[in-house]
Amino acid sequence: MSNIDWIVLIVTLLGIILYGIWKSRGTKNIEGYLLADRKLPWYHVGLSVMATQASAITFLSAPGQAYSDGMRFIQFYFGLPLAMVVLCITFIPMFSKLNVYTAYEFLEKRFDSKTRTLTAFLFLLQRGLSTGITIYAPAIILSTILNIDITYTILFNGLLVITYTVYGGTKAVSYTQMLQMGIIFSGLILAAFMVVYLLPANVGFIDALHIAGKMNKLNTIDFNFDLNNRYNIWSGIIGGFFLQLSYFGTDQSQVGRYLTGSSITQSRLGLIMNGLLKIPMQFFILMIGALVFTFYQFNQPPIFFNKTEVTKIENSKHKEVFETINEQYNKVSEEKKVLANDLLAAMKANDEDAVIRIQKDLLNNDELAKEFKKAATDLMLYNDPKTDVNDTNFVFLTFVTKQLPVGIVGILIAVIFLAAMGSTASGLNSLASTTIVDFYKRIFKEQKSEKFYLNASRFATVGWGIFCIITAFYASKLGNLIEAVNILGSLFYGTILGIFLVAFYMKTIQGKAVFYAALVAEAFIVYAWYINLTAFLWLNVIGCIFVMILAFIFEKIFKQKQTQ
Repeated sequence: MSNIDWIVLIVTLLGIILYGIWKSRGTKNIEGYLLADRKLPWYHVGLSVMATQASAITFLSAPGQAYSDGMRFIQFYFGLPLAMVVLCITFIPMFSKLNVYTAYEFLEKRFDSKTRTLTAFLFLLQRGLSTGITIYAPAIILSTILNIDITYTILFNGLLVITYTVYGGTKAVSYTQMLQMGIIFSGLILAAFMVVYLLPANVGFIDALHIAGKMNKLNTIDFNFDLNNRYNIWSGIIGGFFLQLSYFGTDQSQVGRYLTGSSITQSRLGLIMNGLLKIPMQFFILMIGALVFTFYQFNQPPIFFNKTEVTKIENSKHKEVFETINEQYNKVSEEKKVLANDLLAAMKANDEDAVIRIQKDLLNNDELAKEFKKAATDLMLYNDPKTDVNDTNFVFLTFVTKQLPVGIVGILIAVIFLAAMGSTASGLNSLASTTIVDFYKRIFKEQKSEKFYLNASRFATVGWGIFCIITAFYASKLGNLIEAVNILGSLFYGTILGIFLVAFYMKTIQGKAVFYAALVAEAFIVYAWYINLTAFLWLNVIGCIFVMILAFIFEKIFKQKQTQ
């Protein structure tokens, strides 16, 4: 990056952090630290909810996901609006009525302490690992730009977020997230404009979308019902509904966002805002990835987008073999440019026969390019078995750093960093609140001052920050980050949601039954994932239903034993 880009990046980041610290000055008690004194308006709540979900992973991995697999990932969010309706009707009034700090306090009132402990533990495990992944995502950027070991950039990014989260708590997180989302939206519009601007003069926005469509990158909706298909309309609406309901209804990183609302109405409006804006935002991000794919039909793409891994193989004894493969790949790319221009000409001439013929040739060319890329990644693995051969997380980053003009690079890198800071800060804040409220205060029941619990929350934030940094060191093994986070969530969210639905709707079920039902269901879900029983979104449905059915059965068994 140029000096101007560095100035833009640093000034933007420091400005946001200092603003959040300034707005959160005067926090003196645990309610202010964890819930911003429950005084935030609906637009704060809505933007905070969106910023928590829209991490750097969204802006790094989603365009790469569309580049490699098309836009069908958008179906993942189709269950979101329905989940928002259920949350507004059931979850928000219940949590507000009980005046809880965390979602899991409700479970002890409804069931018992061991059910609350189990659910809170499952959340801490899942959220701790997920937050580690969100720390890793922006560390990729610094590592790539500075060409230094990612260990140092993980430490820098983690310590940066820990610092302002520890100081300001939820209020700092919320106020910074409001500004972050404004910059993020502006950055996304700018990114889309620049992709189209950098296309050849004869290729407009509509032309770019047509070419992406002919290359199967705009395949947004799949009506085929297949349990092994990760993304279709059925897994999105049904599996996505259960996942989103659990994420927004039982994950403290989100519950903590809308508990800050000044009233039930403000919290509801914030969630409705998220439900209305999230799908269009995600569609737009994926479309940018499809446009980047079109850009590389007319421009030479690298054989592998992760420059660090390419440098490693270029400095090895296999350098000559790699260069030979790369030359063959480049020849295929040159042929692709010719075919892309021919396809564009045929479409503008409305020559359907030519369009079909050239489309077929272009798709065959794309498959040949993939074969050369696989040969290159196989060579990388042969040279170093620890090589990360999934480069989808680097597609958009490479485009931004290599193609965009001075100044704009800094803005878009800042967008990705801001997204990372927002989601990571929310994660750390929720981990700290759950640790203090659901474990420390409940286990050590002695009465302490507000200042003591405030400091304890800050120490918990630091502790979880260290855990998440350690987790980030292993995130490179997980492939596409946006998929990895959602797969990780799907291992736990179904079980957690099942516990809450039993609490809300199955009034005769007691704590012992739901506790053992959750243990059995969670064990089955982990096993189902291990043997690859079905696509990960369906694990949310299975886990939830298993908990409800098993709780009903166990309750019957335990009652029969009591009457004997």
